[in-house]
Amino acid sequence: MSGEGTRSRVRRSDRVDRDASTQEADSGGPGSAEGAPGGRRREKKGRRGGGGGAQGRSSRRAPKSAKRRVLRWSACVLAVLILGTGGAGYLYYEYLNSNIKKEDLTLGDKQMADHKANAAGQTPLNILLIGSDARDSKANQKLGGAKETFGAPPLADVQMLLHLSADRSNLSVISMPRDTMLKMPKCTAPDGEVFPASTGDVQTNESLGRGGPGCTVATWYELTGIRIDHFMMIDFAGVVSMADAIGGVPVCVDANIESRGRDGKGSGLKLEKGTTSIQGEQALQWLRTRYGFEDNTDLGRAKAQHQYMNSMVRQLRKGTKLTDPAKLMNLAEAATAALTVDKGLDTVKKLYDLAEEFKKVPTKRITMSTMPNVYGTGSNNGRVYPKAGDAEQLFRMVRDDVPLDGKSSKRKKPEEPKDPSAPVGEIAVSVRNGTATDALGPASGRAGDVADQLKNAGFGRTTIDSGNVTGATRTGILYPSADLEGDAQAVAKALGVPLAQVKRSTDVSGISLAVGADWREDGAYPVSKGTEKTPESAGALNGEEEGACMKVNPNYSW
Repeated sequence: MSGEGTRSRVRRSDRVDRDASTQEADSGGPGSAEGAPGGRRREKKGRRGGGGGAQGRSSRRAPKSAKRRVLRWSACVLAVLILGTGGAGYLYYEYLNSNIKKEDLTLGDKQMADHKANAAGQTPLNILLIGSDARDSKANQKLGGAKETFGAPPLADVQMLLHLSADRSNLSVISMPRDTMLKMPKCTAPDGEVFPASTGDVQTNESLGRGGPGCTVATWYELTGIRIDHFMMIDFAGVVSMADAIGGVPVCVDANIESRGRDGKGSGLKLEKGTTSIQGEQALQWLRTRYGFEDNTDLGRAKAQHQYMNSMVRQLRKGTKLTDPAKLMNLAEAATAALTVDKGLDTVKKLYDLAEEFKKVPTKRITMSTMPNVYGTGSNNGRVYPKAGDAEQLFRMVRDDVPLDGKSSKRKKPEEPKDPSAPVGEIAVSVRNGTATDALGPASGRAGDVADQLKNAGFGRTTIDSGNVTGATRTGILYPSADLEGDAQAVAKALGVPLAQVKRSTDVSGISLAVGADWREDGAYPVSKGTEKTPESAGALNGEEEGACMKVNPNYSW
């Protein structure tokens, strides 16, 4: 997107030509055949020349209150989410809205569980950030290379879940390596095409080709049980345009690096040892670099992405890059042209409101992490699998709104139900064995063992549902109506199950306890014995850690 083209729409006196604004909004606004995702060209409508009396009559200063209320914008897919800087740019609201591409939030069959509000009525926000490797335009083909993939279904090569705490005090980020192997849920594309659930493990980045980003959302929910409220997706050309609009972001390498091997593999990134400010195509190279960082895997690439994001936040929060209205407009137009979002984020106003929520988090309370994982062996060598225990611990912390930085949260305990619990001897509970996983069958006797614990605690009306052994990632308690909430929480307290795992559901007719894969062993529920601590294997990185520097693989140094 040309900065000159953008600045031509704003008078030096900051007056807005409303007639010209209407013309450009109707025509779809200015654009680029290669810079815009999809390669679609939009024709610019000419502005009237300067100095004419007619233009003097059509141009007037917009009311300040309207500008502040409607036209304020802080734009860049990551700055919007992580930073939310609130600059006032004189933007064309409807034109920007028409720039934004929208798709369905989820294409899966499962209805995502609702957030459980704290006593103050606050709920967390979960945003899935998706980086597409689509080679569907000349710009994306030039930047992405790999001619053999031109026109192929896009892959979700970057997947990051951004969790904003209910009290807006902290932000947690979880990256899922693109090589992660997991089960894909059934997804129904917007055009009606049905992608059946996979019978075996599939690489997670293939989810995008199963109908769009809504299937990536459904896949995350299938694995983690974390409700996802929104997604935002960007492609190669979008990253470059955004990085250009943001300006330089400092990054560090511990040795000279050139990401280009003898076999031609690599992003093309070439930097000298130390700190360098990168932007545009070089920023895209940094974010894509796999060959040259650490062990040449997607794990090193995720760590480099975390360092870039933290550095970008620190730079933008200095306020040095968003003081020029023309640069701010460039950023806004680049963002709206680059984004594909769910239909709940279909306007600039909604994006701005979301940004204002993320803006509340101080840099020191931002924590980047990677899903704990292990490498496969044999035919699955090089593939990544969630690490048993650690991965579920990280997912559980996000589900329960526990800060990953280890600091205390202001979140309040779940509100006690208005309807008190009945005497435990009168509470009917059905227990089922949901301990099956993708790799393991149900652990023998687990429903009976937990049922015995309840009976010993006085729940004499406990029964076993032996006909349902559908796997559940974590132990959960469902109840059908408000009058049974107190009874369901009484069951949870008796077993040491967190109250956040007690949910209302129309899928059950009474209180139903699923013993999940997180409780395959005998004894007390494991969370009650553990601590709320981020696993070391998640590689947590704090947003204020300015000394972070990527380790260069010696085979890619010069």
